[in-house]
Amino acid sequence: MAEVVDEGEGRWLATEEATPEELTQRFREALEGEGHHLFVLADGAEVVGSLGLHPTQTEGVLGLGMWVRAPWRRRGGGRMLIEAALAARPPGVHKIELEFFPGNEAAERLYEAAGFEREGVRRDHLRRRDGRLASTVIMARLFPDR
Repeated sequence: MAEVVDEGEGRWLATEEATPEELTQRFREALEGEGHHLFVLADGAEVVGSLGLHPTQTEGVLGLGMWVRAPWRRRGGGRMLIEAALAARPPGVHKIELEFFPGNEAAERLYEAAGFEREGVRRDHLRRRDGRLASTVIMARLFPDR
């Protein structure tokens, strides 16, 4: 059974509804894929969030994707995931980029606090399951050469 996300919650999620099996498959693919780095936020045995750093088409640039279940937000878990990912940044990575939907001020504040800067907006970039097109805000953090 798919997890039902209400319109309020769903407007922020690029990956809409996912079953536990689909989440397990996504984790497996990230763990088995070359150049992927996965961080998990758990409450006991329950996974309540994750962050992935994934290869992009540009050498030295990783894409960041993150989610935290609603009941666990605003408790510092997202910040912990970001801090762990930044601390584990592999050698040769000079940039980490991410995207989120416009109007998600909480996400933007979180990313800004972690040193990410706004780079622009991709207009009508993602097609939602209901057929609507959604724009995304692009942010990135640059790292000086090591």
